[in-house]
Amino acid sequence: MFTHEDLSKLQAQSLRMQGFIRQQTYSPEREKTLRRFSSWEVAELIFKVNQSTLRGRLAADPTLPQGYVEEDGRQRWYSLEEINEIRRRLKVSRKSLMPPRPTGKRAIRAAIANFKGGAGKSTVALHFAHAAALDGYRVLCVDFDPQATLSHSMGLTDVAEEYTVWGIMARDLVQETERMNSAARGAESGTALPQRRLPASITGMGLSDLRDADFIKPTNWPTIDLIPSCANAAFVEFASAQYRHLNPEWSFFAAVRRYLDHLPADAYDLVIFDCPPAIGYQSMNAVFAADVLYIPSGPGYWEYDSTTSFIGQLAEALEDLSAFSGPVPAGTGSPEKAFQDIRFLLTRFEPGNDLHRAMRSAFEKVFGERLATHPIEMTRAVEQSGRFLASIYETDYRDMTRETWRRARSSFDQAYEEFRTHMLAAWENLEDEA
Repeated sequence: MFTHEDLSKLQAQSLRMQGFIRQQTYSPEREKTLRRFSSWEVAELIFKVNQSTLRGRLAADPTLPQGYVEEDGRQRWYSLEEINEIRRRLKVSRKSLMPPRPTGKRAIRAAIANFKGGAGKSTVALHFAHAAALDGYRVLCVDFDPQATLSHSMGLTDVAEEYTVWGIMARDLVQETERMNSAARGAESGTALPQRRLPASITGMGLSDLRDADFIKPTNWPTIDLIPSCANAAFVEFASAQYRHLNPEWSFFAAVRRYLDHLPADAYDLVIFDCPPAIGYQSMNAVFAADVLYIPSGPGYWEYDSTTSFIGQLAEALEDLSAFSGPVPAGTGSPEKAFQDIRFLLTRFEPGNDLHRAMRSAFEKVFGERLATHPIEMTRAVEQSGRFLASIYETDYRDMTRETWRRARSSFDQAYEEFRTHMLAAWENLEDEA
């Protein structure tokens, strides 16, 4: 017979192994650090200019960051901060190196969602975040998944549950209940409206004292912040059901959207949601807050079957929300959810696999232009980056053959470029900030 005590012992053993693995992956201080990027990477892969042109411009202006020079003097290496300073100050052929951003718009929000485990949601979210950061964008990632793979990949492991999406939702319940009670007290009608009461177990947690910024944690990437998750946040599904009972008029599905709407419009350029492999309170908060829905899927029949079920169940869930009878707070908008764009992305794709090619054809016939043109190919470098909780962008090309590294990076670069194209089109359609 096994009890919770046996499970706790097994977890303790696993945590010790997790610590060992982290020592192999992180710095001696057990903190994840971001590597430097070679002048070749900066020129050809990040700025997409001729390497000799960049070297000449840097030599002509010694006030620009000059990077770290290897002892043999053959290569210069730049931090992301230095890369961004060069990007801000330098123009090539009279063109800015800054990435495009529509004026007067808040950050664009993309949810990476599918309830099939192993579809590559966290891998896609991680790589798109890193690619966007190298592209010059300021990124906020939100980890909705209690498995916390994205959080761990970004170096955050010791996270208290009140600083996760659960904390945002619980704080929103307190704030929205207070707002409703205040509106009831201020009603002009002669009838006093009933006051909604929350137990001390919720009001006494001190969540109302937390600022919006308290939920946001920095990462080892200077232009990427994260609202992390942790295993203890798994009970959010149970807690949320109780919270809805305490205040049936609380629009739980809009909690994260309300939170994001309170952030300064120019604080970030891109917000990426890594969703859990289920349709629940957390994932519905993600899709309701998202402008764009990206659905990754493996190239097998069962993945196709699961993706079909996912979009069907998501449609039913969103239809139920559209019939939500409670009052929707100002600034939340209608519960009728409309995405600016929806895309499907094949992951772990092997071009030489007959089954994969056949399933790609099936996806194309069903979803047409909704299917991303460039799938994420399965390569040894991609497999290795997942094993060590690092993206291909964090992996030093000297740790493997350059061709292996280039092939993996090219796959993600192409997928990201397509993603960015769709994001920019959706971004233009967002309403201007007041």
